[in-house]
Amino acid sequence: MELPRHHRMRRTLYRLEGSTCPACSGRFFPPRQVCPACRKDGLRPFAFSGRGTLYSFTRVVQAPRGFGSLAPYSVGMVRLDEGPLITAPLTDVDGVDLAIGTPVEMVTRKVKDATDHGHIAYGYKFRPLVRPGPA
Repeated sequence: MELPRHHRMRRTLYRLEGSTCPACSGRFFPPRQVCPACRKDGLRPFAFSGRGTLYSFTRVVQAPRGFGSLAPYSVGMVRLDEGPLITAPLTDVDGVDLAIGTPVEMVTRKVKDATDHGHIAYGYKFRPLVRPGPA
C-alpha cells in the first residue's frame, strides 16, 4: 500500500473507525457510504471499542510477499462487541491456547515490512484481552 493511501485510511487502521446508519442503527466495518441493510445513505463515522471475541482463527506458516519476516503468524475472525465480524492478524499469542470465544482487544502494530516505497505499514491487530491483576 502506498503512503498516500495508507494516510487516507489512518482512521480505519489506527482507531478502528467504521460507520453507523442513523436509519436502522446498523454498524459496519470497514466504513460504508450506503447502508447494506436498509439502502439509506448519510452514514456517520463510528468508533468501535476495539473489543470482541475470537470467532475463528488459523496459523499462517508460509507468508505471502511482504509478510515474510512476520511468519509464522495467526489470523483470526473477530466478532466485535458492537456486532461486525472482521478479519485481522492476531498478536501476542505465543504460549496462549487460542480458542473460539476468547476475549480479544485491538492494538496497533506493524502489519507489513518496508516495501519498494520505503515505509513500514502499521495498523490494527487483535490480542487476547489483558486482564488487570488484583490491586
